[in-house]
Amino acid sequence: MIHVLAADPTLADFGKDPLWITIIKAVMLFAFLMLGILFGVWFERKLISRMQHRYGPNRAGKFGLLQSVADGLKMGLKEDIFPRTVDKVLYLLAPVIMVVPAFLAFSIVPFGPVVNLFGVQTPLQLVDLPVAVLFMLAMGAVSVYGVVLAGWSSRSPYALLGGLRSAAQVVSYEIAMGLSFVAIFLFAGTLSTSEIVAAQEQTWFAVLLIPSFLVYVICMFGEAARIPFDLPEGEGELVGGFQTEYSSSLKFALIMMGEYLHTFTASGIAVTLFLGGWRAPAPITTFWEGANSGWWPVLWFFIKFVLTFCFIVWVRASLPRVRYDQLMSLGWKVLIPVNLAWILLVAAVRNVVVYEESRTVGIALGAVIVVGALAIWMRFDTVNQRRKEAKKAQVEAEFEELSEEPAAGGFPVPPLDLPHYHGVQHKEIPSGTN
Repeated sequence: MIHVLAADPTLADFGKDPLWITIIKAVMLFAFLMLGILFGVWFERKLISRMQHRYGPNRAGKFGLLQSVADGLKMGLKEDIFPRTVDKVLYLLAPVIMVVPAFLAFSIVPFGPVVNLFGVQTPLQLVDLPVAVLFMLAMGAVSVYGVVLAGWSSRSPYALLGGLRSAAQVVSYEIAMGLSFVAIFLFAGTLSTSEIVAAQEQTWFAVLLIPSFLVYVICMFGEAARIPFDLPEGEGELVGGFQTEYSSSLKFALIMMGEYLHTFTASGIAVTLFLGGWRAPAPITTFWEGANSGWWPVLWFFIKFVLTFCFIVWVRASLPRVRYDQLMSLGWKVLIPVNLAWILLVAAVRNVVVYEESRTVGIALGAVIVVGALAIWMRFDTVNQRRKEAKKAQVEAEFEELSEEPAAGGFPVPPLDLPHYHGVQHKEIPSGTN
């Protein structure tokens, strides 16, 4: 049976495909993600190499394209090593928990409108839900269990600390990331990803709701556990973090696959919720009416997806890893308060736009929110300035106190009374003896 559907899919268009079409779309999505991991690793290494004036992979295959395939075969064929003290069941299960939710989270991402696939009109999206965005957030939170279990089951101090860092990190960025979506829900009136893409027909939410977009961009690196927020695996202080006890075998390959899938999911969600999804940019749609029909939208989605991934790689090559306390402070003291104030302002604006009779109340509420936010910001700025001045005065006072000491360079040194130093009677050693 062939279903004749509208060009822009809605929730009513899902659940009508034959089983074989659903299987084909699932296989196509799986192939896209697996090939994306292979070429994504190669592309990231090449891009970072060019930024650092290096060549990158250039031996295995033309331009080094087969280097990722060679690495995957190597890790798949290497011997699995189990440390003696690990919990074997959870030790094996943790990488799987990291990978499977990442695949499921990408199932709600729309790649295009309704197309003709083997004679059947079907949306280019595996599945859509009335709470699709919440499903994506849930899958991102579930994958953290894999990191925590990997650290706990390894029975290693470094791995355990990495798992605990991941559990604490998720409450720092996940709340702020969820709040950054609330403004989208208020404007789109839905949590369905396909309908959110349809709501951006005129203006992308990245332009209309730029504070929400900026907050999501920051939280996106925490969701994907990428620099500057890859604290659960900080090799500088935790050797390898939660994956310290995982050798370069198939389990390690699954962990790397899970991290790349989360990076792809973060990029896909950014494109879907903020960058217009599969819709062509405005300059193209002004002179080409068919840019958003047929299979062409897949190209626009792929271009946006690749550019977002390039931005993530660029940040990794440019910024250092932040400290653990800096991430927690950023999440709880900056991102969440800014998000709450922005949501109140967006709600007031939507109230003005939707309900004409409450225009005066909405404008007054928006003005109160703006003034209150400015007052709070000025208050915090004043407090921080006073704190900096007090710290500067304390440092200057300590320096003046040290400079009065009769020591070289103003730094105190212990008295060098060698014969009685530390209460030990030193005897003169005759020359020529050892």
